[in-house]
Amino acid sequence: MKKTILIAGSGFAGFWAAIAAMRAVSLAGKADEISVIMVSPAPNVTIRPRLYEAVLENMAPDISAQLAVTGVQYVAGRVEGIDTDNKRVTARLNDGQEMALAYDRFVLAAGSYGAIPPVSGFAEHSFNVDTLEGAQCLETHLLDLKHKPHTAARNTVVVVGGGLTGLESATEMPQRLRAILGNEDVRVVIVDSAAEVGAGMGAEASAVIQQALQECGVEPRASVRVTAVDAGSVTLSDGEQIAADTVILAAGMRASPLTEQIPGERDNSGRVLGDAYLHAPAAPGVFVTGDTVKVPTDNAGNYNVMSCQHAMSLGRVAGYNAAAELTGLPLHPYSQPKYVTCLDLGTWGALFTEGWERKVLVTGAEGKKIKQEINTLWIYPPKADRDALFAIANPDFVIVP
Repeated sequence: MKKTILIAGSGFAGFWAAIAAMRAVSLAGKADEISVIMVSPAPNVTIRPRLYEAVLENMAPDISAQLAVTGVQYVAGRVEGIDTDNKRVTARLNDGQEMALAYDRFVLAAGSYGAIPPVSGFAEHSFNVDTLEGAQCLETHLLDLKHKPHTAARNTVVVVGGGLTGLESATEMPQRLRAILGNEDVRVVIVDSAAEVGAGMGAEASAVIQQALQECGVEPRASVRVTAVDAGSVTLSDGEQIAADTVILAAGMRASPLTEQIPGERDNSGRVLGDAYLHAPAAPGVFVTGDTVKVPTDNAGNYNVMSCQHAMSLGRVAGYNAAAELTGLPLHPYSQPKYVTCLDLGTWGALFTEGWERKVLVTGAEGKKIKQEINTLWIYPPKADRDALFAIANPDFVIVP
């Protein structure tokens, strides 16, 4: 009877976990003995890092051909229940039927979602660039603004959250609004509870971010929180009220709720604390990867963040190790000591940093070229060529040289 490696999720981590598992199975000559099955609502990888952009074409490339050419089986549905004691999951198929799937190894790569703070009005009146559907909804709303009467609120966007997504959304917005509304005065405000917007990037990078915000025409509001949102305004904790018809929430991520069904410790974002091989230590046969795991990236006390940079490597290692345990191949510890950040800052350009201290290496137009290469080439699934896919699915493959 064939053994099964079951993967929940088709994002950056899930895709590469599936290809890496199939590569290891093929490498061991066990393709007739082990099946690799992916379960996800659609056979697509959503390019979440680009959803702040105005043009949303090709933001969810189809991976059916890549799965087929490597021998990965695909099930259209969503994992809803995980029984780690009996090594079985329950999936809700796209046609509404329920399906039970047994596994010998299970890889949880269900990703994360944008957290909604418990603040009045956020759920009803804010937009997000967390999902493709959310980004499309925002774009429809922005295009509809030109049909509304000219008011300060119509011409104002408030972005809540000063992390990477918030900064990229805010600095993209002035030119995006002007393209829709014409040569009208537009206003973009970014709100963050930190002492300075962009402070999380470190002092050197933060200084560059302040310059970019100013040149892009984005107003920073630091050391404040949003206390209320309604259909036409945002109220801040210092009492300021900003008239705005558009509020974009980018206030942090939480791991998939499926992590709550995996025994073991979790961090404040709901991520399972994994071991060096990406096992869920309290759940035999279960691997956690991508945004569902927290694990050291090196020996210097650094941990992975919720980013495609880490998810792609984590996926490769988890998929390989799941197959290695069933084929007798040696396990591969996760290690990703090199860390870079490339932050798009609208018309100003982009900021490229290296290391956890985020040393600034490239800025402006040259940084923009690097960002565009990352966004349009590095993070996209390769073409459906088995040998090429397997070469990149090696757990030793280095994304950032």
